[in-house]
Amino acid sequence: MPHRQTVAKLLVIATLAAAFAAQALAALRPDIALLVTATVVSLAVEGVVYRWQRGMLTLFAKSHADVTVRHVLRDLLIVAGLLRLGEQDRETEYAVLLVGLLFFYGLHCAVQAVSVLVRRTRTLPVVTRNIDASALRLTPAPHRLLRRPGERLLLFGLPATAGLLVTAVTDAAYQAAIGVSLSLVLTLAGLAALLVRLLPSRRPAGEQEVLDWFDAWLAEYRPTVGLYFSGGASSAYQANMWLDPIAKLDGRPVIVLRERFMVDKIAATDIPIVCLPKVATLMRLEHSTLQVLIHPSNSGKTSQVLRIPTIRHTFVNHGESDKLSSCNPYAKAYDEVWVAGPAARERYALADVGVEDKDVVETGRPQLDAVRPYAGPPTGAYTTVLYAPTWEGWDGNPGNTSVIEAGENLVRALVADPGVRLLYKPHPLTGSVDPRAGAADQRIRELIRAANRGRTGPRPSADAELELARRTEELDRLTVSAFRRGADQLERMLIQSTPEPGRADAVTRATAAWEEAYWASLPEWEHQIVTAARPALYACFNRADLLISDVSSVISDFLASGKPYAVANTSGLDEDAFRAAFPTVAAATVLTPDAAGVPALLETVRRPELDELAEERAALKLRLLGPAEPSSQERFNAAVQALCAQAREHRARMAARLAADLPGQRREEVMPQQPSLPA
Repeated sequence: MPHRQTVAKLLVIATLAAAFAAQALAALRPDIALLVTATVVSLAVEGVVYRWQRGMLTLFAKSHADVTVRHVLRDLLIVAGLLRLGEQDRETEYAVLLVGLLFFYGLHCAVQAVSVLVRRTRTLPVVTRNIDASALRLTPAPHRLLRRPGERLLLFGLPATAGLLVTAVTDAAYQAAIGVSLSLVLTLAGLAALLVRLLPSRRPAGEQEVLDWFDAWLAEYRPTVGLYFSGGASSAYQANMWLDPIAKLDGRPVIVLRERFMVDKIAATDIPIVCLPKVATLMRLEHSTLQVLIHPSNSGKTSQVLRIPTIRHTFVNHGESDKLSSCNPYAKAYDEVWVAGPAARERYALADVGVEDKDVVETGRPQLDAVRPYAGPPTGAYTTVLYAPTWEGWDGNPGNTSVIEAGENLVRALVADPGVRLLYKPHPLTGSVDPRAGAADQRIRELIRAANRGRTGPRPSADAELELARRTEELDRLTVSAFRRGADQLERMLIQSTPEPGRADAVTRATAAWEEAYWASLPEWEHQIVTAARPALYACFNRADLLISDVSSVISDFLASGKPYAVANTSGLDEDAFRAAFPTVAAATVLTPDAAGVPALLETVRRPELDELAEERAALKLRLLGPAEPSSQERFNAAVQALCAQAREHRARMAARLAADLPGQRREEVMPQQPSLPA
């Protein structure tokens, strides 16, 4: 795939360069047919770039060959051709066209300048979702054509370019004049539409007005606990897994984000969302009622919010595993570290990274309430195996992911068993660091597709697909906001206002109905590659009879089901050393990279009497996830309330100290008047 993209980019550059060279040659000779053909090809390539190769726009800009330079060069070459074609006394006539063209490009620059001003007025210091922000005078965005200089110039300049070409063919100068005039009219109309947006009555609220509104919202909503998240676009799943537990807490939750794009990456929720990109705006939380912030990940911007002394901070991570990242030294920066069970507490103690045992709180994993418990061996014709490898990680450790060394062998062994149905769900970041992992992932997918082509069997009826379509439409209506193509962040704020009452419960019911319809719409014999947001990982847990994964939080979470699981050992360690190094492997079947143990593993799943690890799984589940009672959600809520109490006590102490340290009001004492002494 990367090779194809490189070839496509080189082809675009070569074609565009050849078109400009041909234009120049045609203008010098002059050659009308070549001039017209080269210009049309050049415009077609521009369309391809804006439709399928937008990444090349940055490359052109860095090469000082941006959209304006390319369009000016294209039109001036046509004018040069006209001058070569026409008589000497027609230079004055063509000079008028040239002036019109220059005026058009001047207007284009003016439109772009005003577009930037409009964009700045529509870039608010606070971005919200699930909050009524109508007081900020939110309005729909200008047409996307007015905000994108390349596409705007391509469309608005097309009449002028076409008119010049027609003149070159017909030798009728008025054709070019008509084209240039039409381009001027379009550009003037676009400029007027943007200038209207700068009128005081049409502008959104200014920065200080927005900040005052945000302070008033904080005072009215009075949040007590928040989820703080910062990260890249592909990391949103780390926050999304905590949405339901946060929504079920006693108190008034809020989600605090730092990147504007992340607002739309957060999954459907009724929790108010605020994005505070600037540190100065973030600091306004110090004077709010917010008492606790829950952190599912570390980021460079985490240190900024940790400076707020009135808020208590806890690190919950986005999953627990035996990897070093699960006991990162950065965790000591938080007031508390919340873990699932005793194993994680021991992990921090052994890692000796500065996290004191008194600051570790066992809360369980409230997300796992959705995982159904083991109900016995497979009863149908197929054993469903979930292969969910993790990604390669930042440290390049070859034992992080099994995809590179073992993935293809595992998949071959699984699909070779006629009684296996494979669900392949790779980590979203697979291949983001090591290209070998991405290439192996693609080969695994092709193996699965080839295996499906070699299988036959009954397929669900058309009614099942119609039911899935109906359930998808219902779920999308509840969870996906409909935006027009040109909607900007401010327009999305307008649309994503306060959710309808009861939407969260409706989403829960609709999700369950969708999952049932999804699995019913698939043939039970067909292997599946699961990469979309739906179905979620835990939904795959509930369908699987067996999990094969790597040392990651996936196996810790899967233990909640009590079902058999296996771990691929690509670390280079022997099995005993591997088990000793990674306690979460204690109740797993360890598979070698050649996948030789897969047939025996499948036999233990189908015949529970051969399963010698059932008791160890139960013991490990208790050690990793804690007791079943009270529930994880109850323990999580109790930990939140306890930390909120600490925050309130701290605020009270600080208020009392400040009151004691303030000097009292000085009073000027009036001295009694002394009797005057005789002279």
